[in-house]
Amino acid sequence: MKRFENQVAVVSGGADGIGKGIAERLLSEGAKVVSFDVNAAMLARTVEGFCERGFQADGMEVDISDEQNVNEAFDRVYNKFGKLDIMVNCAGIVGPTATKITDYKVLDFDKIYSINLRGAFLMTKNAIRIMEQNQYGRILLIASMAGKDGNPYMAGYTAMKAGVIGLVKGIGKEYADSGITVNGLAPAVIKTAMNADTAPEQLKYMIDKIPMKRLGTVEEVSSLAAWIVSREASFNTGFIFDISGGRATY
Repeated sequence: MKRFENQVAVVSGGADGIGKGIAERLLSEGAKVVSFDVNAAMLARTVEGFCERGFQADGMEVDISDEQNVNEAFDRVYNKFGKLDIMVNCAGIVGPTATKITDYKVLDFDKIYSINLRGAFLMTKNAIRIMEQNQYGRILLIASMAGKDGNPYMAGYTAMKAGVIGLVKGIGKEYADSGITVNGLAPAVIKTAMNADTAPEQLKYMIDKIPMKRLGTVEEVSSLAAWIVSREASFNTGFIFDISGGRATY
């Protein structure tokens, strides 16, 4: 399949995990993909691996919580390609787990906000300003089941992912008649390095909530994400898709 031939995509958090998996899927279907990540060394290795396989991949060291950094990165993408068809925002951090709100540090809460919610806002704002020029675009923000159901002892992560869901619903409606769709994807727990620091009891709680009783895979997320950002998904916007092993209840 070459659903994304001649299309340009930006994927944040593209050095590893879900971001890397989605970038790989888009590349394999013909897209030119620019991956953003704050981890320059890991990003360079990922992009090099993609290029060795003949994919049209590039990478930029970007801190998505920094407005100027994000603005300049999107300008570079536009100056190189003259357009942007797809933006997938995967960058994010978990922050403290197994932590009561009374023990939750404000600095930790603010850090999660700056990356998970402010970052999603900045990535969406900049993607749209380029997509508007061609009156076409597909935006996908990675949310979480935590933002829909609420995970206890993860106040920062839960709150910010709920904010991402609100961003999708609001901006999706703003641009519903523009040719630009804005959707979200709310996974349950996916097997990635991001969960390496999650407290075992917290991880067990989240897996026990999944009727399939297992972690999701990056490949499963990437498959659904690729459809959401394809031309086929032309009548979906402002919606939160689930990939939850049966956990989702609404």
